[in-house]
Amino acid sequence: MRRPGWLLLVVGFVLAALNLRPALAGLSPVLGAIMDDLALGPAAGGAITTVMVVCLGLLGPAAPLISTRFGLDRALLVGLLVLAVGAVLRSSDGLFGLYGGAVLVGTAIAIMNVVMPGLVKQHFPEKIGLYTGVYVSCLVAGAAGASALAVPLADAYGWRVAAGSVALLAVLAAIVWVPQAWRPVPVASTGPRPFRRLLRSRVTWFVTAFMGMQSMSFYIMLAWLPTIFQDAGLPADQAGYLLSLTNLIQIAATLWVPIIAGRARSQVPHVTAAAVLTIAGYLAVLLAPATLPWLWMIILGVGQGASIALALLIITLRAPDPTSVTALSAIAQSFGYLLAALGPFVIGLLNQLTGGWTWPLVAGLAVCVIQLAFGLVAARPVVITKEEATIR
Repeated sequence: MRRPGWLLLVVGFVLAALNLRPALAGLSPVLGAIMDDLALGPAAGGAITTVMVVCLGLLGPAAPLISTRFGLDRALLVGLLVLAVGAVLRSSDGLFGLYGGAVLVGTAIAIMNVVMPGLVKQHFPEKIGLYTGVYVSCLVAGAAGASALAVPLADAYGWRVAAGSVALLAVLAAIVWVPQAWRPVPVASTGPRPFRRLLRSRVTWFVTAFMGMQSMSFYIMLAWLPTIFQDAGLPADQAGYLLSLTNLIQIAATLWVPIIAGRARSQVPHVTAAAVLTIAGYLAVLLAPATLPWLWMIILGVGQGASIALALLIITLRAPDPTSVTALSAIAQSFGYLLAALGPFVIGLLNQLTGGWTWPLVAGLAVCVIQLAFGLVAARPVVITKEEATIR
């Protein structure tokens, strides 16, 4: 590929990655305003995030179907366009728009989540660790930016403008990505997806469980961390900034961990360290949320950033080609996010039933321990071969 085309590919790839989380992360800092405006209880408020994460699980398999027909590049473009529409609808008046838009947002992110590892394998096969780090760090940077801007935008223009503003970034990314999507579909992007053999592989299910548990841990904090800090006595804007801080810290972890772990024969040490740091962050928020909260967010950010980066890196490393990577990504992220979707809802329900955050955070700690158990197995250097990943 000539340099201008390569540069446009990388810029479009980066902009697309920046869209993977703002529509989710930008909602939690203004969740209180949404609940007040629409008279929603904690469970119904948590269900907004749950709806989106459920869509990440249920609709992830749509990505391989779209990429089989149109190619990975065009599947990504579809995801960006649906995201823009969903963000606008979610900010419209009434519960139908709120939850209907959440469905579209979740659908769009499901498609993009699944195709990104395949795009790394397709466009950057010699630099998988580097470009996994690039796109995961952009994913986290998008979440951090959305978390930081949500409250100021809501204060100035209302929560609807704050929640809908993410559509602008999606439209920008779609415009830049159009030339790439217009190229002929690579042969590797066509043909059947190897779901049947992958579903029979033990490696697939260990990777899926690890993906699900680390995602549940992440979305619990994404949905409820600002509320936990506010209930501990911190002002709303500071709570939003603390969520932004932990997301910013994740950028460093997501950028360098895949590069280092991608060169290693086994990712077990990296998975262990990431889980231990996440557990430490949860414990700190449980025991002393208002004492040195910035330090707790740094610890949590490193742990969770490393965890998501390792989960996506392992998906890319465990499959031999873009077709198999996309299929494994669809399975791991679909089942994984369905599992993760329970997190925000259950935590909100536990808070509603107990009137505090002790038991919800204890439940979150249990999730982290289970994440470590599955991660230790998923991180072992076992690769699904082409023969194992082919449908006969």
